[in-house]
Amino acid sequence: MQSLLLIATALFAGLLMTRLFNKIHLPDVTAYLVTGVLIGPCFLGTLGLGFRTFEEVDSLSVINDVALGFIAFAIGHEFRLSALKQTGKQATIIGILQAVITTLVVDAALILFHFLRPDLLSMSAAITLGAIAAATAPAATLMVVRQYKAKGPVTDVLLPVVALDDAVGLVVFAVSFGIAQAMNAGTTNVIALIVEPLGEVVLSLLLGGITGVLLTIAERYFHSHRNRNALIVGSVILTVALSQLTFDLGSFHFGFSSLLVCMMLGTVFCNYCPLSEELMLAADRWSGPVLTLFFVLSGADLQFQVFSEVSVILIGVVYILARSLGKYLGARVSSGLAHSPEVVRKYLGITLLPQAGVALGMCATAARVMGGEGILIRNIILFSVLVYELIGPSLTKMALTKAGDIQAMPKEVSERRQKELEQVSKQVPPKFEK
Repeated sequence: MQSLLLIATALFAGLLMTRLFNKIHLPDVTAYLVTGVLIGPCFLGTLGLGFRTFEEVDSLSVINDVALGFIAFAIGHEFRLSALKQTGKQATIIGILQAVITTLVVDAALILFHFLRPDLLSMSAAITLGAIAAATAPAATLMVVRQYKAKGPVTDVLLPVVALDDAVGLVVFAVSFGIAQAMNAGTTNVIALIVEPLGEVVLSLLLGGITGVLLTIAERYFHSHRNRNALIVGSVILTVALSQLTFDLGSFHFGFSSLLVCMMLGTVFCNYCPLSEELMLAADRWSGPVLTLFFVLSGADLQFQVFSEVSVILIGVVYILARSLGKYLGARVSSGLAHSPEVVRKYLGITLLPQAGVALGMCATAARVMGGEGILIRNIILFSVLVYELIGPSLTKMALTKAGDIQAMPKEVSERRQKELEQVSKQVPPKFEK
């Protein structure tokens, strides 16, 4: 019962907050995140008016896993071959180069910080943070695109780039983290630190491809939209569950990335199922409440105690500024090399700032392997996620609006809706005759 009450509280509180945020023209995803912060353990939760502890937030983590699965499945739609003929080469060049450039910019800034204050930040920690900087969170970006029905040159490139970012980020992290461990000259198996993340990428794409083929075949045996929708929902949930499996192969330990697996599931399905576009749209509608819960829970899970450490704030500010510069310059330079339109060069980098799930997974690996340095890295990433998740959606909306991908509602439509609302509010209930 307690879990159901928390779910209901999160849903209703998030929906009510959107009414307030719509009046100040902020995206729904920001409203959900702020709602989570307010009803989380750091604020109203202390009064018993929400999540009282972080353990209560973690108890609903299965919702986050499923939500990320649906987000990745939807992004897989952006790899439809018919669309990639126009943006595929452009998105590939930008997706790879902007991640590498971001890592190099953050590495340069933090290595300089290391030489200035070696007592606060080690060289290996600086390199590891640079690798984590490459990752971008697809969830907030996708929600903004959906809410405002963004469509245009920036959006066409943005979604494939965000999808590629996870794979590129994992590879960059594997190489940089291996270098960092080699510099520490400890007993850590440096080869494993490089091979395991690379294996995760390959195995995740393979598992997603297999489940995508099976879903496409199974879809042929169901004919009603209701049953087909249930099949898709069940397939995504099953794929998320399978992606949590791990196994050992010799001295190596392998796992899967649920984002990459579900993204590949969506990619295969959308390219081989004739009805995929209609069916994926129906699945998106079903997943709406789950995504609302995901962002509210993400806000509730933000830990404000990281503000108590001056070193975390100082390094975190440098990291945030360097990563923001790296994303903007990386997108600008790579889109220029890809001969993208000027509007893409100018605004794409701003939409790539949000950071969350994949980055948190990387810093968890660092915390497990690097001891005290890893804990510092984790706290810095927690601080940056707090900042990026709260301001990132608004910046994405602003960039897409200036790029012309988000169109304002026609004046006559908004005036008509306003008049309808005024008429409804002025209506007096009819008197009942005796």
